[in-house]
Amino acid sequence: MSTTDPRDLLSSCLECLTLPSGIKVARGKVRDVVDRGSELLICTTDRISAFDKVLTTVPCKGEVLNTISLHWFAATTDIIANHIREEISARTVRAVKCRVLPIEVVVRGYLTGSAWRDYSKNGSVSGIQLPSGMKFNQKFDTALITPSTKEEKGTHDQPIARDQIISSGIVERNLWEQVEEKALALFARGTERAAARGLILVDTKYEFGLHEGHLTLADELHTPDSSRYWYADTYEGLFAEGSSQRELDKEYLRQWLLARGWKGDGAPPAIPDEVRVEVAKKYITAWETITGRSFVPRALGAKEESALIAGRVSN
Repeated sequence: MSTTDPRDLLSSCLECLTLPSGIKVARGKVRDVVDRGSELLICTTDRISAFDKVLTTVPCKGEVLNTISLHWFAATTDIIANHIREEISARTVRAVKCRVLPIEVVVRGYLTGSAWRDYSKNGSVSGIQLPSGMKFNQKFDTALITPSTKEEKGTHDQPIARDQIISSGIVERNLWEQVEEKALALFARGTERAAARGLILVDTKYEFGLHEGHLTLADELHTPDSSRYWYADTYEGLFAEGSSQRELDKEYLRQWLLARGWKGDGAPPAIPDEVRVEVAKKYITAWETITGRSFVPRALGAKEESALIAGRVSN
């Protein structure tokens, strides 16, 4: 497996692109996006967030997320077209611009996380009534689609039932049925391929849009940031005990912050380099487990990445 030491890459983290003043950049929590009219240049930076706040950078994170998405996009082109047109660098892609649907499509294979919390209160998730007596982390007989609204920055997304999506006209019925079909097919493919790597794809979120009138998959796909993975070999034993599962994600950072009493309010604690390195190791482990390959970093430094993108814009 990988011999990469993230400590050697701390100084090369990309926090944000530095582009000439005439080039506008839209900054999300993780991605910097340059709008070129019908296309976008999307750079996945090394920024990391927790509790809806951007906190620091993590070595290799941008490359890990971008290339895991590319891995999955390549493995699902027979299911649905995606927005990627070219890999420009380890962090950056050229993508077509889509009219993104205003619904986050969450697919769940297990009763955990916010779904478990909702079920514990009222026996349902996103308007879907579930059987009584289900247990924490129990597998659903069939995967559930539990949509949520996309709220303004700083506001939490809200669960919404499919009937409400259709009746309110947020997404018309025929299109929403296409979304459901493709989301379940993507989740089935992800489940199958994850199982071959000793993983359970527990739940994930998808973003769909329209490009030239056709439903198109956008954003990221089956990454550790957009998906929850468990290790398959310990699932049954931990489920029987009612214990938490072994996760392949960034939970380490969240737990580190919680141990210091920070849940998103006020100033976050300073995050030392050793924690950033440990988080990087988690991401690299995720990359190697999902892809079955050894991770060899290819990402450019911040100046080189910015120069590459600036050159693309000017051409």
